[in-house]
Amino acid sequence: MSAVRLIVGLGNPGASYQATRHNVGERWVRELARRFAISLAPETKFKGDIGRGDILGHDVRLLVPTTYMNLSGDSVGAVQRFFKIPSQSILVVYDEMAFVPGVVRLKQGGGDNGHNGIRSVRSGLGNDPDFMRLRIGVGHPGSPSKVTAYLTQQVMPEDERIEVERCSTLDDDLLDNILQGNWQQAMNVLHATGES
Repeated sequence: MSAVRLIVGLGNPGASYQATRHNVGERWVRELARRFAISLAPETKFKGDIGRGDILGHDVRLLVPTTYMNLSGDSVGAVQRFFKIPSQSILVVYDEMAFVPGVVRLKQGGGDNGHNGIRSVRSGLGNDPDFMRLRIGVGHPGSPSKVTAYLTQQVMPEDERIEVERCSTLDDDLLDNILQGNWQQAMNVLHATGES
């Protein structure tokens, strides 16, 4: 499998969205940048905040699109084309309503499952679905009519936020396997331990 060269955290721009469920991917990547002292700087041509650095001996770029969620692919596609990164070497981190808070799963390829950000990323990559996904559970409000407010207008309760941060903070061994592209090994660990 391909080693990871680009990690993307999805969310919406602006302070009003920072603490919402829809921005857990963005927060995850910004925390990864902080953990490994990688500076993220705005780059107009990429429509996002981008940085490059060493993570456990791997040369990795980090990207937070500064577009709205449903236009994330404009940013991801621009970075992919400029740096000639195969889709299989991209890991996209985002919120997943199919899982309760405290569940984190890896997945390779597939559909968008109704997620506008993933739909846009897939489109931005020339409809190539083969990028990797790190899906962070945020739960479901129970009614389709409540989804938009649940994801984008409500601040995530503190107990949920703490649980999401706990389960999505990957230890060095697991993160190293992900970055190397040892997907099956990483999935076996993530999906079978207390980290899921």
